[in-house]
Amino acid sequence: MKGWFDAFRDDGAPTLYSFSNRTPVIGDVNIIVVSILFATFYTAFLVIFPGVRKQKFSTFITVTLSLFVGLVIFVGQLGSSWHVAHQNIIAPYKAFSKEKIPARIGVHIGLMHVNITLAGLADGNSSSAPDIDFNERFNWNLANDMENSYKNALKRGLPYPILTVAEYFSLGQEGFAWGGQYRAAGYYASIWLWGALASWLLMNLLLTAVPRYGAYGMCLTGSLLFGAVIGYYFMLPKPPLTIYIEGVKIDFTFGWCFYLVLIAATLCFFIGLIISAIDLIWPHEYSTILEVYYGTPYDRHVILEESHDVRYRKRNSKGGLDEPISLGSRILRRLSSKTREQTLSDINKLGIDNQAFQKDQVPKSPWRYPFRRTQVPPMIRTISQDSTSSIASAAAHIQNAAAAIPGSSSHSLRRDALSRMLPPRPPIDRNRDKEKEKDKPPAIELTNW
Repeated sequence: MKGWFDAFRDDGAPTLYSFSNRTPVIGDVNIIVVSILFATFYTAFLVIFPGVRKQKFSTFITVTLSLFVGLVIFVGQLGSSWHVAHQNIIAPYKAFSKEKIPARIGVHIGLMHVNITLAGLADGNSSSAPDIDFNERFNWNLANDMENSYKNALKRGLPYPILTVAEYFSLGQEGFAWGGQYRAAGYYASIWLWGALASWLLMNLLLTAVPRYGAYGMCLTGSLLFGAVIGYYFMLPKPPLTIYIEGVKIDFTFGWCFYLVLIAATLCFFIGLIISAIDLIWPHEYSTILEVYYGTPYDRHVILEESHDVRYRKRNSKGGLDEPISLGSRILRRLSSKTREQTLSDINKLGIDNQAFQKDQVPKSPWRYPFRRTQVPPMIRTISQDSTSSIASAAAHIQNAAAAIPGSSSHSLRRDALSRMLPPRPPIDRNRDKEKEKDKPPAIELTNW
């Protein structure tokens, strides 16, 4: 088994792990994880995007902007490049040492921490750089965190340039309160970013329900990002921090996190403003495939078309209703309605002459009010309606009565009875009959009738 274990080795012995095999930090793990997460979502969108048939441009712009803004918010919250400085120095590696090494020092200030890097450089005598590569993070979530981190760095024996830079941020006396001012600026900028994150989530929700309000959410998110950038700018230390190491001056400038948030704020705000203006000029034209009921019978475009058809039919049937009602038309309509109400009140006081009114010929009855019953005229029977049996029975009764009364004729009694039973004649005929009867003897009255 000796040839198996000592193959491809110099001394023929097993591998010896006698060193820690430390490697320098090449990236922020949190930022890398967040970037991979958003890149996964965007890759999935690009895979399905060729299958989108409608609203391609608006959908692509909306999804790309939304994912970009969300990524920028998280990167700005976790990043370490809001205020940065880099400089080449020649300084001692440790305190009270005469030996100096060339190195490149970098200071990366985030919202809640500062990263200090130190990398060795090759000098003119040697072609290879010394094995010096440090990346130390100092947090200041609380007021005393930076001071405690600095004491811990002294105990660990970090290189002298890193300790010199960390000392500038750990001091909090008189005019040396740069660390406290950076911490305050990062604290308020972080609040603005968390507010922008909440607005971003609300924006995505509104884009799937009501795209118009989603555009308003874009403007709000962009405004909050602007607030983070402007607040951080005005809360930086005044005068600005300047670090001196072995006579080398280190000045700070804005880093890529600051400019990335500024770009995201500008895009989000102005694109939301443009979409809002388009929706005001051409209502309901902006749409994406992200809507809840897109492509279904409950789609808002289908509902709007149906309601438009109904309004079009109503407008054609009624004869000319203008769709947009201007402010002047509303004021004139309001004034005309007030004038109409005043005219109606005057009419109610004075009364109206009804030209088509016809007075009722039926005599008024005290029982008519308040029931307002219509009085039916009495029904008059005619000769055709009387039956033969009733007339015959009346004639027999008249004959019996005439036989009982001496000196009376049955003909006069029959005529008198028929005159009572039959309807009266017109006044002219009745007067004519009265003139004819004047010459005749009076009829015998039936007292016992």
